[in-house]
Amino acid sequence: MDTVLDRQLPLNPVRTQLEATGHTTPRGIADAQAPVNGEPDRSAVPMKLDDVQLAVAGLGYVGLPLAVEFGRQRDVVGFDIKRSRVDALRKGVDATLETTADELKAATGLHFSCDAADLADRNFFIVAVPTPIDAARQPDLSPLVGASEFVGKVLKAGSVVVFESTVYPGCTEEVCVPILERLSGLKFNRDFFCGYSPERINPGDKQHRLPNIRKITSGSTPEVADLVDRLYGSIITAGTHKAESIKVAEAAKVIENTQRDVNIALMNELALIFNRMGIDTEAVLKAAGSKWNFLPFRPGLVGGHCIGVDPYYLTYKAEMVGYHPEVILAGRRINDSMGVYVVAQLMKAMMRRRIQVEGAKVLVLGLTFKENCPDIRNTRVVDIIAELKDYHCDVDVYDPWVDADEAQRQYGIALAAKPQAGHYDAVVIAVAHQQFKDMGAQALRALGKPGSVLYDLKYVLAANESDLRL
Repeated sequence: MDTVLDRQLPLNPVRTQLEATGHTTPRGIADAQAPVNGEPDRSAVPMKLDDVQLAVAGLGYVGLPLAVEFGRQRDVVGFDIKRSRVDALRKGVDATLETTADELKAATGLHFSCDAADLADRNFFIVAVPTPIDAARQPDLSPLVGASEFVGKVLKAGSVVVFESTVYPGCTEEVCVPILERLSGLKFNRDFFCGYSPERINPGDKQHRLPNIRKITSGSTPEVADLVDRLYGSIITAGTHKAESIKVAEAAKVIENTQRDVNIALMNELALIFNRMGIDTEAVLKAAGSKWNFLPFRPGLVGGHCIGVDPYYLTYKAEMVGYHPEVILAGRRINDSMGVYVVAQLMKAMMRRRIQVEGAKVLVLGLTFKENCPDIRNTRVVDIIAELKDYHCDVDVYDPWVDADEAQRQYGIALAAKPQAGHYDAVVIAVAHQQFKDMGAQALRALGKPGSVLYDLKYVLAANESDLRL
């Protein structure tokens, strides 16, 4: 079957994005091994830690926790181009729920702004913007390009720019640096410097927070690497790991989630096999997990801003240097196909119960990409919803964590205010929110009509409490 991954894709979407914004071809597009603006000027000594005037650009899931932690210790400008976001944060409201009103209040050195004039005295910039993929599953660097342009316009001699966004190895020096040089008129590693410290934020995780997650750091010269490491070390209680180069740090980040993606793909493939055999996958994984070195991955939808995206950045760069990845892309194909598989299994179960598929009322519980957080970026629950609609089902989506306006804006989905009891021909538990766990099997069953199908994708219920599981 022909898929988007099998078809010939544009050779250099990154080149196209840059040319559209008036930039020249980035370093590394024509020659991936090209040196970065010559050797660094070893006589250039970066500022001392006490001289850092910090700005964090991008106040989303990554940037805001950084700004808050630094704001407990030093003067920080938290910058975002969205005025509504800045206004809300000034009132102590974080829509991502990654920080509380008390945490925002405790960051006494943090000042929020959407005015570029407030960056005039800054000499150290941390850039934390999204790096998504496009419809062809190729890197979409437009947010990163835009942020580099913005910082380039306010950059002054002696400054340091550190990027946190997930990218392919070489992107910082091949894409971002030329933009900074062009718009600032400064020379890299003589007049300004760069670093890379990849984010490791886990949305919704209240146990693994920014300070207690070990941080990778790097810099464009040894001196800058030391400065970047000391700065992050001032807020990261778990410690730091200073990588040998920016490229090493970039590669480390992109393989963290690629490894998880491949492992989950294996679990998904095992689920497909065991379902055909009539064996409960969770029971198999629990039994195998009794061995000390069996890794505790589970099957399911793979979405979000990292795991379902980062592998494509690595495979893009791999193909640029002449290698076609096999295992990574195979894992991506499996994981991207799970929504179609889930709905196919649901349709079979409904037909076995003589439930009319066309016009059937189906309730999907959960829209976020993971449990107990409001994050709907790259959620693959939308694949299930789209597939159900292809079967002409009447679909309701309920998620108590998601802002209804955001769901409508991003996906055109009108969330149900409250599920109707006894109303549905099928109920799909797509996300393991605590609210759904607290309901229990009886209440979840009560949402459906007599004889309806209950599909538990996330092992919320015991094996004998649902009709279908992965």
